[in-house]
Amino acid sequence: MRDGSPQVAPVWVGREGDLLLVGTGEGTLKAKNTRRDEQIGLSVIDQQNPYREAQIRGEVIERRPDQCLEIMDAIAHKYTGKPFPWGVGEGHVVLVVRADKVRYSELLFEHTRP
Repeated sequence: MRDGSPQVAPVWVGREGDLLLVGTGEGTLKAKNTRRDEQIGLSVIDQQNPYREAQIRGEVIERRPDQCLEIMDAIAHKYTGKPFPWGVGEGHVVLVVRADKVRYSELLFEHTRP
């Protein structure tokens, strides 16, 4: 944020080799914050076992326009098995993130669903 505090929001994450892809609209707070400061932090939780996670600190190294939502469709398929639910993404951008520091952890709990 402007005062240096982190902005936190759940996001879908795609991969392109060692790079991470995060979609957003150019007018969002996430896009505005990363224009001002390219540093970014992500916490990735395993959907099957929420006690398995990766903490990633990195930098936005590229902003890719994604008007036709081609990249977001691929990411949506990963999470839902379907295309991204919104039509043409005017002003949509994909933040390309280089991970500078990655920490993996897994707590030895057995995950049970209520």
